[in-house]
Amino acid sequence: MEIQKVGQIAVPVKNLDQAVQFYKEKLGLPHLFSSNGLAFFDCHGLRLLLSVPEKEEFAHSSSIIYFQVENIHAAYEELLRKEVTFIDEPHLIAKMGQTETWMAFFKDSEDNTHALMSEFDV
Repeated sequence: MEIQKVGQIAVPVKNLDQAVQFYKEKLGLPHLFSSNGLAFFDCHGLRLLLSVPEKEEFAHSSSIIYFQVENIHAAYEELLRKEVTFIDEPHLIAKMGQTETWMAFFKDSEDNTHALMSEFDV
């Protein structure tokens, strides 16, 4: 057995309609479809599932999703204009050889923490 790739990531939400609007309008992810308390988005081939947890044991903050962008400063400014709440500004995380990795962390409408990330050669 060999895992080929991550096919889907689920993010627990409390208010599905509010979360759909955030991921669709603020992050600009294509909304694939919604059905039975689930909403699916496409993130360049990776499916993102938003769902209201069926049981309390699943109702917790999600893992951090790192959304890769080409220009982190431009993406940061665009999301600020859309009133996305950032925890910090874009900052250098690591420099490996000629490659720099930058990140900026933000909150979604459900108080989950996610991040923008950008890697480029200098």
